Amino acid sequence: MWAPWRMEYILADTSAGGCLFCDLRATPRAAWREKLVLAVDEYVLVCLNRYPFAAGHLLVVPRRHAGDFAGLEAAEYDALMRALRTTLARLREAMRPEGVNLGFNLGKVAGAGIAEHLHAHLVPRWGGDTNFMPVLADVRVMPEYLDATWERLAPHFDA
Repeated sequence: MWAPWRMEYILADTSAGGCLFCDLRATPRAAWREKLVLAVDEYVLVCLNRYPFAAGHLLVVPRRHAGDFAGLEAAEYDALMRALRTTLARLREAMRPEGVNLGFNLGKVAGAGIAEHLHAHLVPRWGGDTNFMPVLADVRVMPEYLDATWERLAPHFDA
């Protein structure tokens, strides 16, 4: 079994502090593909998850650093919810999943990898995409490279 993406995640240097999502919000458009960013507007950014649970695993992130819904202003909350709806439509159009898991992990014990900055996960699902690999070997089978998934999704986020 080979899951090379896990080692990058395991060995990632987190000692520098800072916030991955705050860094992403300032990414120049020319670097979006490299950073897996699909869209940025006044309140929200959308990007691919670098360590996905399934091909097309997206993150919708408020631009302002807040760890929970209570930390968002009304306009930011509204923009986040609208972005979730729009992102879901674009994900369905581009990937044609049979279902989608959509959710927030609030706090480390709830599974948040970056608990300090609120973000939503949209994970496209297809019948048969879950098999014995994650159960027996903690390995996920990705049918497509992240760069190819970015290429598939990017045209749907141009507007």
